Amino acid sequence: PVSSCVRPLKRNNQAFIMATQQKEQKTNMSQLLPLELIDKCIGEKIWIIMKGDKELTGTLRGFDAYVNMVLDDVTEYDFAEEGKKVTKLDSILLNGNNVSLMVPGGKPEEK
Repeated sequence: PVSSCVRPLKRNNQAFIMATQQKEQKTNMSQLLPLELIDKCIGEKIWIIMKGDKELTGTLRGFDAYVNMVLDDVTEYDFAEEGKKVTKLDSILLNGNNVSLMVPGGKPEEK
């Protein structure tokens, strides 16, 4: 039995529905999902702005669905009241819960 809210398709509506479905498929193929963008950054420099007063730059080696990341050649910038503190680290595992913003390509040079 067909539900009362579902009407059978008429021939003139089928062409419209098919055109709409094709348009949706084309739109979906051109979209880039967030995790796909991060995946394209593996092996590249990335600039990460954390919640709070920290920023990091480094080479992205891997990540998971929670955006926990493994970074190599890391520079950590801590902006405290006492001033900016810079720490160099070989490798880190970064918890994705505290990430506010990620910028592919690394941090722009300070002038």
